[in-house]
Amino acid sequence: MPTHSDKRVLPYTPQQMFDLVLDIEKYPEFLPWCNNAHIKERGEGFIIGDLTIGYKLMSSTYRSKVVFEPYTKIDIDYVEGPFKKLKNHWRFKPEDGGKKCEIDFFIDFEFKSSLFQHMIEFVFNEAVMAMINAFETRAKAIYK
Repeated sequence: MPTHSDKRVLPYTPQQMFDLVLDIEKYPEFLPWCNNAHIKERGEGFIIGDLTIGYKLMSSTYRSKVVFEPYTKIDIDYVEGPFKKLKNHWRFKPEDGGKKCEIDFFIDFEFKSSLFQHMIEFVFNEAVMAMINAFETRAKAIYK
C-alpha cells in the first residue's frame, strides 16, 4: 500500500492554504488527473464530495468525507468508489509570526483492483509530488 508524507514551509498564511485546499470544486482547474469535482453536502465542519480522476482511457469517481477545523487541519476519509481504503490529511501550522505556513501532507490508499494497485505503485511518488506541486503552483498564482 503506497503512503506518502511531505512537509513544506510556504510563503502563505495557514488561512490561505486551508482555503485553497478546501476549495474542492476548483480542483479540475489545476489538479492533475482531476476531471470533475462535485460537492454533495456541506455541514458544520464537513463536506461530502465526489472527485472524478482519470488518466487516458481510465476514469473513476470516488466519494469522500472531508472533516476540517478552520485554518489548522483537513482530514479526508474514503466513503465509496474504486479504493479499498483512502486516508489523507493536511495540517497547517503558522510559521514566521503567521506570515508563512508549514504544510504537513499525508496520503495512504489502496485500490480494490490489484491491477490498478500494481500500476500506481510504479508512478505513485511522482504522481503525489505532482499533486502537491500543483497546490503550491495554484497558491502562487492566486496569492502573489
